Amino acid sequence: MSPSLHTGFFEDEHDLLSAAKECRERGIPVVDVVSPFPIHGLDDVLGIRPSRLAWVTFLMGAAGLAFGFGLQYWTAAFDWPLNVGGKPLDSLPAFIPVAFELTILFAGVSTVVALLLRSKLWPSKQVPSGLESTTDDQHALILAQADAAFEDSDFTELFERHGAINSQRETEATR
Repeated sequence: MSPSLHTGFFEDEHDLLSAAKECRERGIPVVDVVSPFPIHGLDDVLGIRPSRLAWVTFLMGAAGLAFGFGLQYWTAAFDWPLNVGGKPLDSLPAFIPVAFELTILFAGVSTVVALLLRSKLWPSKQVPSGLESTTDDQHALILAQADAAFEDSDFTELFERHGAINSQRETEATR
């Protein structure tokens, strides 16, 4: 028998936060939270560790900086050296603007790509059935009934106590 999923829909993010906090305290597994915008403090309530996306941005920015300086140095000093007015071939100040732009380009593009890959947000991805309202003005808290310690009425009562406007139950097999 597959576990049941219980979904509560909330209009206010503070109600969702209080419900998620109670679920964590009572040991009810939170499968997912769906929201049209980021909710401040949700990561702390659910115990989600900080994102490693900043490391991707930093490392790829450093790679862009190294690539920018390396490419310009190799081109100017080794591959195509031009003696212009007796100036040095490897003039570092002249390399800064291009290296800066490549740093920003590598960091920005890699951050967007890493975010889309990690969160599985493909351009044609559809909203799961029953969660269409979460793209506009509602938040959804999806809980799993992992054991028989919690009845269906317990989930309904929990959602109602925290101000849910609607709740539904489905099995994971039908999802």
